[in-house]
Amino acid sequence: MSVPGRRDAGFDADRGRAAFLPCPSFATAVTPPFLILQTGRPVDSMRRHGGFPHWIRVAAGLHRDEAVVIDVQEGEPLPRPHGFAGVIVTGSAAMVTERAPWSERAAEWLRERAHEGLPLFGICYGHQLIAHALGGEVRDNPAGREMGTVHVELHPHAADDPLFAGLPARFPAQATHLQTVARPPEGAVVLARSARDGCQAYRWRDSAWGVQFHPEFSARHMRGYVRARREALHREGLDPHATERGVSAAPHARRVLRRFVRHARSRR
Repeated sequence: MSVPGRRDAGFDADRGRAAFLPCPSFATAVTPPFLILQTGRPVDSMRRHGGFPHWIRVAAGLHRDEAVVIDVQEGEPLPRPHGFAGVIVTGSAAMVTERAPWSERAAEWLRERAHEGLPLFGICYGHQLIAHALGGEVRDNPAGREMGTVHVELHPHAADDPLFAGLPARFPAQATHLQTVARPPEGAVVLARSARDGCQAYRWRDSAWGVQFHPEFSARHMRGYVRARREALHREGLDPHATERGVSAAPHARRVLRRFVRHARSRR
């Protein structure tokens, strides 16, 4: 069976974005690949390190032939859902509340996949997009911008969650966002919060997760984002130098992404 898309084949420094090879048939694949829905690109200064799909693949421990990328922001068609272990939705500088046609098409597709039980994992924009797709509410964060290494605090429900069980009750994670899931979708359980965001993570039923933080970000990625947003931080009364100094590694956040990969595969 052939599925539209492209295998993640690394990074093309000349073009400043992830480079891809044509995707072969999955019929001979031993392990079904993960579909990465690309909804945006990193800030210009960080594109030399690759795109979001590349960062996610590396952080998730996926080999190049274990990920297929569809750039929905650029209008690439969404594939049939068969033949994937799960779906990971990237972050974006776009806003879910803009209701862009490409975003709404992706939301409809994700809603159908969620109801079918295909494992979904949304990151930042992806977290908000899945919530929107399932009937939740996304809006500007009343607490303003959240940026840098933040402390994620787990709710009691997280103790029984496949992705969060056994993690410290409070752990560092990288964050950069202006909007928030103000009301999770019906049937969702909020798993974590932070000082500036009441919904850092949720689970919908037993197959869809969203995290507002970026498990794919290294400390280097986070520092690059802080530098790129320095003027905005100044305008908003935040100290970019203190924010950058406060950046640290976030290994527990990365574990959440890797656990999703293992959990999705275990359901096959």
